[in-house]
Amino acid sequence: MPERTVLVVLYDGVQSLDVTGPVDVFAGAGYAVGDPSAYRLSTASPGGRPVRTGSGMRLLPDIDLESAPVPHTLVVPGGADGSDSSPEVVDWLREHGPRAERLVSVCTGSFLLAAAGLLDGHRATTHWAFCDEFAREYPEIDVDPEPIFVRDGRISTSAGVTTGIDLALALVEEDHGREAALVVARHLVVFLRRPGNQAQFSAPLAAQTAHREPLRDVQRWIAENPDRDLSVASLAARARLSPRHFARAFHAETGVTPGRYVERIRLEHARRLLEETTRGVEEVSRACGYGTPEAMRRAFLRNLDTAPLEYRRRFHAPLTPS
Repeated sequence: MPERTVLVVLYDGVQSLDVTGPVDVFAGAGYAVGDPSAYRLSTASPGGRPVRTGSGMRLLPDIDLESAPVPHTLVVPGGADGSDSSPEVVDWLREHGPRAERLVSVCTGSFLLAAAGLLDGHRATTHWAFCDEFAREYPEIDVDPEPIFVRDGRISTSAGVTTGIDLALALVEEDHGREAALVVARHLVVFLRRPGNQAQFSAPLAAQTAHREPLRDVQRWIAENPDRDLSVASLAARARLSPRHFARAFHAETGVTPGRYVERIRLEHARRLLEETTRGVEEVSRACGYGTPEAMRRAFLRNLDTAPLEYRRRFHAPLTPS
């Protein structure tokens, strides 16, 4: 199994979650595939100096950015001041960024890549609150304000903060397969990886994780078995509760009803299959527990205001030759 080096750039004012989210994903992936060295992680800052994050946390880098070898995957987290966060980082990126196999930005880290000229002519995104500014400041970049992350060749940019986790999971899936990504997602209590090429008008899973283990097990079961019987009675039996008690407890701990949670899971699964496979609408509807294409069509119109075939036309990722 090839070892992939991952370098995360640090600087004063960096967003701490932009750093720790992807790092935890890559670190967890090593254990998921049975090889802790699958990703060799390191952090670097200008001069190797400790940095103070935007929230006040102090981070101690592994190495001086100037002496850092060019990695396989270079991760640039965001900070409050965009490209003004660190001119030293921008200079380093301009010189060394073109040699990295993968360039990744989280949140407003895209401003640093843009200032280094690394996004010119590419499609990219950033935190929704800064998309207009990003487009004005860098007209040579095709700024897409809707997706949670954008992958354009070797360059990947993500939207606000936690979407860096989604993007890192997508990279793990590319490197090691979906099962490894699912193991990491489960460990981080992220039940489904949100596809990056979906528009942000979609409703991501907003439910909280249940406190009690039987309910958490039910949540995992729903996420991994969208085609099964997911009625309240069936789920209550799995949790060893009465249907009435289960429905009340599930809503109290997750913030949504079991029916709404199941609907969201099935919708996310159907979208992923429409985006990433060529399976027919009828097959997708069965695989996602809808039973019939018409039932899936009604769910798409109710939640996304678009039909499944139109959704596929807009968001299907073209297959790349092996």
